Amino acid sequence: MISYDPLWATMAKKGVSTYALIKNYNFSKGTLDRLKHDRPITTVTLDDLCRILDCAVSDIIEYRTDEK
Repeated sequence: MISYDPLWATMAKKGVSTYALIKNYNFSKGTLDRLKHDRPITTVTLDDLCRILDCAVSDIIEYRTDEK
């Protein structure tokens, strides 16, 4: 399973809020909801986040094995 938990720590470290993503970078509330609930996003969104936060993909997502 893909988790976006590293994203929130990276955003805090870089001083970028969800409000800033919406207002300054035109992120939709729907996209942020997808991130908050570990739902799939596009690689374009992933690329945008890497560019905005000036970070690597591993600073945004991590893979976790299913516990089932």
